[in-house]
Amino acid sequence: MTNDFYCDEVMSGKTEVKKVYETDNTLAYYHTKPYYRVHIVAIPKKHIPSLTKMEEGDHAVFSELIDTVRKVAGEVEKEYGACRVITNVGQYQDSKHLHFHIASGEVIK
Repeated sequence: MTNDFYCDEVMSGKTEVKKVYETDNTLAYYHTKPYYRVHIVAIPKKHIPSLTKMEEGDHAVFSELIDTVRKVAGEVEKEYGACRVITNVGQYQDSKHLHFHIASGEVIK
């Protein structure tokens, strides 16, 4: 069993998500278990394990992903005044698929 929620659940369609923005190679959607008031996740549709595990051939997809993050973060900043853009690696990364959190507001308790 892999530890890749994004491939196993989101990209397979097993878990439905509310899409925010999508391109041929990326997807941004509202987090299924939000930690912040506004919590969006942006992923590449291609499996890339993490920021530090990218391969040479991943650069074009990564560039498209960063553009998706930029656009979504810009909209969140415009609407809410500020946002965080977070990615985790190593032991901090629960799902072993590159992803960015775009978040704004307080932590949901």
